[in-house]
Amino acid sequence: MYHSRHGFGAALIGFVLSMGVALSNEGDQPSATPSVYSAQTARAELRELYRTLQASHFDLFVHRPKSEYDARYAELLEQWTKPFSHLELQVALQKFMAYGQVAHSRIDFPAIEFEKFRTSGGRVLPLEVKVREGRAYVSADLGNTNEPDIVPGEELTALNGEDFRVWRKRLSAYVSADNDRFSDTLLEALFPALLWQELGAVDAFDLTLRESNGSSRKVHLSARTRAQMQDAEARKPKQLALDWSAREARMLPEHLAYLRPGPFYDNRPGVENIWDPSEFSDFIATSMNRFRDAKADTLIVDLRNNPGGDNSFSDLLVRRYAKRPFRFASHFWIKVSRASTASNAERVKPDEAGVSGQLAQAYAKARNGEIIEFPIAMTDPASETDRFHGRVYLLINRYSYSNTATVAALSQDYHFATILGEETADLASTYGAMEQFKLPLSGIVVSYPKAHIIRPSGDPDSRGVVPDIAIETPLLEQNDDPVLKNAIAIIKAKRSGPAK
Repeated sequence: MYHSRHGFGAALIGFVLSMGVALSNEGDQPSATPSVYSAQTARAELRELYRTLQASHFDLFVHRPKSEYDARYAELLEQWTKPFSHLELQVALQKFMAYGQVAHSRIDFPAIEFEKFRTSGGRVLPLEVKVREGRAYVSADLGNTNEPDIVPGEELTALNGEDFRVWRKRLSAYVSADNDRFSDTLLEALFPALLWQELGAVDAFDLTLRESNGSSRKVHLSARTRAQMQDAEARKPKQLALDWSAREARMLPEHLAYLRPGPFYDNRPGVENIWDPSEFSDFIATSMNRFRDAKADTLIVDLRNNPGGDNSFSDLLVRRYAKRPFRFASHFWIKVSRASTASNAERVKPDEAGVSGQLAQAYAKARNGEIIEFPIAMTDPASETDRFHGRVYLLINRYSYSNTATVAALSQDYHFATILGEETADLASTYGAMEQFKLPLSGIVVSYPKAHIIRPSGDPDSRGVVPDIAIETPLLEQNDDPVLKNAIAIIKAKRSGPAK
């Protein structure tokens, strides 16, 4: 596993929390920690966090100048004069990291505490939203029927008397993201949870909504428990939902094959090792053999709403349509640090020849603070018999996260496939290969990027994968999946030309 961006973590938490279902992290409960930290202890943890980040993060100041970060750091040290609970300290440090605007530099949302709140009957805003160009639109109302209906598609212009633009700024302060598009995409997934993080328990919300005809109205909406929201969800008309966990392989008319590979890790319930690609390898082999036997001449790989994972899985797919050897990055630069060396040492086994072992050897030859280029081996395409020889199209959207964005980028850069859909929120060239360290007094886990990973084309620009052919994605999901329909229409129109 070379790059293990693991950006899917934020995405998965967002999807889970936005749907109001229970988290199943029973084994992830934190060890006993003090209920209260003194202001002196909190400031000590902030000092250690900032010191270690500067020493270990590949480029902490890439999006936020050091002068601004230093000013924020000094401001907090001066402000922190009262005791902190564990949750308060975690959230305050989370916001300090989000200030740097790097997605893979973060302290995760306090999911365990939020789960305790929800399990005990805690209530949240019963709305799902989509955020587009800084504006919020209702995508689902999970309130009760005894309150005014909120129509999906209505714009949420104000909350509790404050313009949504104010809320966007307040809530985005908790979200680590490299640009506004990425931040807005994560914000929409975590919206009710971030409101809880900002406001605590709230009984009701006052909303200002803009209807389709342009008129505004005010709605007083009660907060709801998980059970109430699940009941409301069950009573709503069913709409298309692109299940991130689903896998699918089927033939469409006119020799068109459709493959939805699912996440690039083993997501089966109860699986012992989610990074074992054996089952995924079998699925890809079976699917591609089926397409070959059906004489498919065109393949759609649907990567929409895919949380990503690791290239040890995705390479098994890409090599089936690759025309020449490939690798997921043109450059994989790593900043050597004491924290990264220690984190890697926890994974490496004696005499290991794998990536962790190679990293250990590279670290041993370098100085802390030195930037080294880690070699990425080329992956060979499948044999002529096993390789798909027709046209290949990848369908992406803003929810194609992490390694999924990498798959789209390399397929585009090597000209293995034509990319359809909308630009990803996650980045094609990114600061990633996350490592972790724990703060010494609180045990709070800090994630940071040790590497700068550059897409195969060599373009270092921090933006998503831009499709070759854009397909407008409706604000609200529709049962007839117009995006897939449009993709199929585009593909059929291009069939008259020669295959690449």
